[in-house]
Amino acid sequence: MELVKQLEKDISEDDVAQYLKSHSGFFLKRDDLLLELELAHPSGGAVSLLERQVSLLRERNMDMRSRLNNLLNNAQGNDQLFDKTKQLTLSLIEAQGLDSIVNTFNRSLLSDFSMDFSCLTLFGNPEKHRSVNSRMVCVDDAYQKIPGLLTDNNTTCGVLRPEELNFLFSEQADKVKSAAVVPLAHGKALGVIAIGSKDPEYFGSDLSTLFLSYLGDILSRILPRYIT
Repeated sequence: MELVKQLEKDISEDDVAQYLKSHSGFFLKRDDLLLELELAHPSGGAVSLLERQVSLLRERNMDMRSRLNNLLNNAQGNDQLFDKTKQLTLSLIEAQGLDSIVNTFNRSLLSDFSMDFSCLTLFGNPEKHRSVNSRMVCVDDAYQKIPGLLTDNNTTCGVLRPEELNFLFSEQADKVKSAAVVPLAHGKALGVIAIGSKDPEYFGSDLSTLFLSYLGDILSRILPRYIT
């Protein structure tokens, strides 16, 4: 008995685990031992080693299926996003005039992409572009009102300050709970995209901005011919 106790002290659980890993055929000739071994179950009962193995395999299989379904859903979502983005890009290229560009962009964001709010503000001389229905403001005015959203030319997502919301969304400002802001620039500041949501969590700071930055790049290449 003393020898058994000494062996139990000398042999750790890691030693047993390592031995079983190194001797994968240990249980092949010990079917009776497999049936006798019982493991604690989360439900409070006990199950045999074989039952536990089957249970683990089922759990892993369900987990793998869930991951595969997520991958498929993401792939389908990316395909749809690509198609919508492609159509919007072509429509912007084919648009005739500044008003057409702005209307095409906002309409697509609201209908095709199901955004709650979409506002495109352009930087230029309002007097010079008086005949244009698109919103036009002086660039200096924009840098005074929303400097933190323009200084680094990076896309910003999250909850905006009241003064930023008022400048970007005007009369809709009080309805916007979170937003994404994309500065437009190509050699100079051209404007800013503001996309809003009624959900304060929709445009979180951890949201991927790849798609938004791409739209910003497209508009930044199209607008210079219309804004002087």
